[in-house]
Amino acid sequence: MQSHSEFQSPPPGCPAHAGGQRTPLHGAEFAAAPEAFYETLRQHGPSAPVELAPGVEAELVTDYAAALHVLQNPDTFARDSRRWRALNEGRVPLDSPVLPMMMYRPNCLFSDGAEHMRLRQSVTASLGRVDTHRLSRHVDRVAAYLISQFSSRGRVDLVADYAQLLPLLVFNDLFGCPAEIGDRLVFGISGIFDGVDAEKANEVLTEALLELVALKRRSPGEDITSWLMEHPSGLSDEEMVHQLVTLIAAGTEPTQNIIASALRLLLTDEKYASDQNAAGLLVDDAINDVLWNSAPIANYGVHYPVHDVELGGAKLPAGDPVVISFAAANTDPHLSTGRQLLSKRAHLAWGAGPHACPAKDPALLVSVLAIEKLLNTLPDIELALPAESLTWRPGPFHRALEVLPARFTPVRPERRASPVSATGRQMAENTPGRDGNGAQRGKWWSSFLSWWKV
Repeated sequence: MQSHSEFQSPPPGCPAHAGGQRTPLHGAEFAAAPEAFYETLRQHGPSAPVELAPGVEAELVTDYAAALHVLQNPDTFARDSRRWRALNEGRVPLDSPVLPMMMYRPNCLFSDGAEHMRLRQSVTASLGRVDTHRLSRHVDRVAAYLISQFSSRGRVDLVADYAQLLPLLVFNDLFGCPAEIGDRLVFGISGIFDGVDAEKANEVLTEALLELVALKRRSPGEDITSWLMEHPSGLSDEEMVHQLVTLIAAGTEPTQNIIASALRLLLTDEKYASDQNAAGLLVDDAINDVLWNSAPIANYGVHYPVHDVELGGAKLPAGDPVVISFAAANTDPHLSTGRQLLSKRAHLAWGAGPHACPAKDPALLVSVLAIEKLLNTLPDIELALPAESLTWRPGPFHRALEVLPARFTPVRPERRASPVSATGRQMAENTPGRDGNGAQRGKWWSSFLSWWKV
């Protein structure tokens, strides 16, 4: 493994660091083959200039050691996006689909120093109160509900009908959301990650969380929202809303991508089909494979140099976004080829340093249980098309499958679905914003609550 003093310098005359064209990380080409983009970008040194969206420029760190250096040096690389020079100077389109993911919010993700410590402590303390037994039971219930919506059909899209919805429904419970508020959280979180009417999705999400905060101020419960309020840090309503945005997003988007990508491996890779007697171990191994080689949040952790600084020979101006490519860093060819065997924790899929993901433990638990529940309920499930035909959602931040069609022998549902809810297929056709139609995207939470009461 490289030391911080061994960053590669860009080759002489490197066009990427001489005002040349920036590499776009949006669009179908990048989504289809990000590894090829990373390989090209590595030729520029430990970082290279990229475009996150039209008109949104950044420096992407692809080197593992350089990424650790940025992540672990908050005095030089800050997270407060109010430092973003191009945005402050009016050079970033205000309707850019990446703004909801990059703009300043008064929460631990976008803060530094003592303020970050205050906000971070409220998050870690509240997550620490989550009962893993309760969480496990709820994952089982949500998984059973979702499976019941498609189990009699013998076919399913494991992204739209399962992986995307399960963590959203689970986290709605953890945060104490009533049905109507939970419906809008599903809509909002899906929208800001998809970049489909992201501005509207962010507005809906903020309004729903304001209502949730007001509700919990009046009637606290045994949930993360209430525990955040009780914390001695004394969060304001605005801080509460934006802490919740980060927590829900950090718990749901990575989880759905882990579930879908691990299922893809388990259904297509021969090495995971070699030992049917070690299903639990296979799930853990598949998830570890995903975290190393297909990081669910591929490029994020946006930092802003507090002053002009050099990184491996590249000059990074103060206030310009520096984005960590967790995906490229994890597959850095300078790392030992046996890195996955040596340590399951050395990957950067959850970040590192003071801003490492605080929700990784519940996210991993939810992922493992969701996959095991599906495979145990539908043991003969198989991919319904060639693996090479699968496509990935465009976007600079995530590594997420568009669809994962599967087939299996139809089975009788564990419980009958609520007569007031639509079938899983009917809802999926209007759900998670893949076609731009989000009108019905949030109906899953109220439908699940109705189903569970039957």
